[in-house]
Amino acid sequence: MSTTHEHDRGHGHEHAANLANRSRLLVAIAIVSVVLIVEVVGAVLSGSLALVADAGHMLSDLTGLVVALVATVMAARPATDRHTFGSRRAEVFAAFINGAILLTVVIVVTVEAVRRLVEPAPGVQATLMLVVAVIGAVANTAALLVLRGGAKDSINMRGAYLEVLGDLVGSMAVAIAAVIILLTGFERADAIASLAIAVLILPRAASLLRDVIRVLSQGAPKGTDVALIREHVLGTAGVVSVHDVHVWSIAPGSNVFSAHVVVEPRVFSEGRADDLLDALSSCLAEHFDVEHSTFQLEPAEHAKHEVEQHR
Repeated sequence: MSTTHEHDRGHGHEHAANLANRSRLLVAIAIVSVVLIVEVVGAVLSGSLALVADAGHMLSDLTGLVVALVATVMAARPATDRHTFGSRRAEVFAAFINGAILLTVVIVVTVEAVRRLVEPAPGVQATLMLVVAVIGAVANTAALLVLRGGAKDSINMRGAYLEVLGDLVGSMAVAIAAVIILLTGFERADAIASLAIAVLILPRAASLLRDVIRVLSQGAPKGTDVALIREHVLGTAGVVSVHDVHVWSIAPGSNVFSAHVVVEPRVFSEGRADDLLDALSSCLAEHFDVEHSTFQLEPAEHAKHEVEQHR
């Protein structure tokens, strides 16, 4: 007996929240896009490497915001015979591109920053650098306020919020470097700020690429304790044993589970199979954030016929 149970958690409310999050993301994308253009122009005119680094960081975060927007659209699209889990996997490929952009920015900025520490680039326009940094900080603060409402209830929106927060920190680093140059004439502050931004970017690049590898290799989702899931399943009334346990992700935050569950004979004889499936699906959804679970209920006699059992 093989059955898949999915839970309806107030689709009307979710649809409204989804539309609100799309609006928030569109506003944030517009803000970040304008600031990105301002930072690129400011970097060219001022000669500031820190602005180049922050623009690279912002480009990546803009990509992340677009991915978040696409994810909200794709999450609402139904599965098809061609894409039986929907189109969420596209988010993973976008994350790979984003991670590659970040890693490239880190390498280029680090090499140039080290060169400028050895041989400082003359004529950094610190005043323009400061003006652009302040514009970036104000705009990022506005984007944070826009995204804050959705960050409380959505992992996707929380990620977008944190990306813009990283941009705000980058803008502040550029502003501090500009003030130091204006007050002291120490132009190496620009290169130092660039290295600080590169250090800020690197963990996110590594995290993105690590998540992509985990998803594409069908590894257990980050933070998922498979042994604990097995323990919960075994603790459900009527369950004798569990095998062929698999947990993986279609995309980060979209976890899938399947297992063969050997049950007591009375589960079938008393017509309790549906209740057991409800209990198992609810357990995984509530305790382990698994949105799609499949259980194959088996009598002990059938389990003995199986050639392989993965424990």
